[in-house]
Amino acid sequence: MQSENLVILGIDPGLNNTGYGVISVVTNDSSEVKLVEAGVVRTNPREELASRLNEIYCGLGGVIREFRPDLMAVEDLYSHYGHPKTAIIMGHARAMVFLQSAQEGVPIETYAATKVKSALTGNGRASKEQMQLMVKSRLGLDMVPKPADAADALAVALCHWHTHCQLQKAAMF
Repeated sequence: MQSENLVILGIDPGLNNTGYGVISVVTNDSSEVKLVEAGVVRTNPREELASRLNEIYCGLGGVIREFRPDLMAVEDLYSHYGHPKTAIIMGHARAMVFLQSAQEGVPIETYAATKVKSALTGNGRASKEQMQLMVKSRLGLDMVPKPADAADALAVALCHWHTHCQLQKAAMF
């Protein structure tokens, strides 16, 4: 089997903090997944919405240009019907992610939160703490990644890798 290097950028979109996590996967007989970078794009809550969205857009653009991901993975929008305003605001932040994806020519995949949790823990209702511990374990880290938005973004990237592996295995049969 020929080895290939795949760079995946996971995104946890938010208006205050948009988490990002970059992982590198060397595919060979025993795939190695490594943490490349994780962090957040922070916006100032006192700024107007347009300025905050521009900050997300520019911040993610810098991450994409620096790490040149092969694919972006982002969590699907989830909102209780009791909080439609939150869903709309989150939609604005996600729009910046999708716009960057299109402008930089990086394919993007979306995953439901339950899919991310299930891919990492086997339980679609896993707690945030369980998710963070699995991210730590899967990436062989000494401690749980901080802040939580970065850990969530890494979980989305790992979910894509897990899903990608499952699809490859299914194609072999």
